Amino acid sequence: MSEAGKEMLRPILVTGARGQVGSELTRALQGLGPTVAVDRARLDLADHDSVRTFVRELKPAIIVNAAAYTAVDQAESDAATARLINADLPRVLAEEAGDLDALLIHYSTDYVFDGRLDRPYIETDTPDPLNVYGQTKLEGERAVAAVGGKHLIFRTSWVYGATGRNFLLTMLRLAREGRTELSIVDDQIGAPTWSATIAALSAHGAALYATGAHDDAWWTQRSGLYHLTSGGETSWAGFARAIFKAAGRDDVTVKPIASHEYRTAARRPLNSRLSGTKLAQSFGLSAPSWEVALSSCFELHMRSGESQ
Repeated sequence: MSEAGKEMLRPILVTGARGQVGSELTRALQGLGPTVAVDRARLDLADHDSVRTFVRELKPAIIVNAAAYTAVDQAESDAATARLINADLPRVLAEEAGDLDALLIHYSTDYVFDGRLDRPYIETDTPDPLNVYGQTKLEGERAVAAVGGKHLIFRTSWVYGATGRNFLLTMLRLAREGRTELSIVDDQIGAPTWSATIAALSAHGAALYATGAHDDAWWTQRSGLYHLTSGGETSWAGFARAIFKAAGRDDVTVKPIASHEYRTAARRPLNSRLSGTKLAQSFGLSAPSWEVALSSCFELHMRSGESQ
């Protein structure tokens, strides 16, 4: 057995276990080894001393950090808390992972960019976040990279799923409440990404480590930043139309509006498209189109009533 394979006698730690991605990860990682999934009730991620103690006692072989402060508008007036979770926690986990020679998988966001480019962003494009959330996530990325060690940072976008707070569930709730016309932003373009897609591709990366098929040099070469989103693109209005079509709610009309007509505390980038070329070239991984993923999400969750 290789050294990495031996390491998998140790557990996998998943933070943010009750979140959209964390809940899917807990399922996707089954079979790779014992998984310890923690939420705020079990571990206060804002208490970094407690986090360090917990990790040192657990001695995980893989740490998957799905915890994040994702209240984009609230972060504008609560930057300290956002930074504590989005920037400082990843640094702590990266340091502990390095000491344990563990693999760290961490998630970031399209909001690190200002959205001014007229093409999908690649990993080497210069970030320029428009809001506090994006800034703190960028700080988290840079903290992990600065610590080094074996790590995968996945930038994703427009995450939705059957649990938590997200655009999909908001649209379905508004339809259930009897709303027949909704004004939705149509000039922000991106790729809605199902949390199960993120978890599945992340689990593939974890499995490569768990099997011990590659040595440290291989991981050193491939550690770094990757874009992980669904294929294709749409606007929020286009996404809303697709949701109502999948839900059989032809009675709901989507009225397209411009961003300036829908005021929010935090500015959003107009272009959130992320290129997945690097992930495909380095790991042979690519996500399905956002339309296919949305259909799969409905087949697995929405029509069975799990989101109610």
